[in-house]
Amino acid sequence: MPEIQNYKAQSPGEMDQIAKNLAKTVQIGDIYALKGDLGAGKTHFARAFIRSALNDTTLEVPSPTFTLVQLYESPQYPIWHFDLYRLEHSDEIYELGWEEAISGAVCLVEWPERLDPQMLSSHQGRVFEINIDVEGPNTRNISIKKVK
Repeated sequence: MPEIQNYKAQSPGEMDQIAKNLAKTVQIGDIYALKGDLGAGKTHFARAFIRSALNDTTLEVPSPTFTLVQLYESPQYPIWHFDLYRLEHSDEIYELGWEEAISGAVCLVEWPERLDPQMLSSHQGRVFEINIDVEGPNTRNISIKKVK
């Protein structure tokens, strides 16, 4: 995978396809940091990624906005989906199982800006930053950058 990839998704289906393609490259220990404004499509992207990674197109993938984290099990690896929008202090992430999640799972993190930057930079696995920018009602510019 190149260090940075840029895409233009002009429909939700195109965004799904980008997420599905990324999910095909997943490795245990990966962290995917999803960045973007409210309503940009971070949760939509995460849903498509999780369904593809677990090979289950009908899997219900609720937004973890209120629970802060959702856990999905598969024979290959667990997936932890964090939404840190309501996190008040970065240390609260430990109460959600952060150390367990990063030690043998795949993590998708919405609002990673709420974490202490050391939490990502000191991670032993791969870290990807996914920026989703709104260009229009159905158009999103998506950049995927391997930062570690």
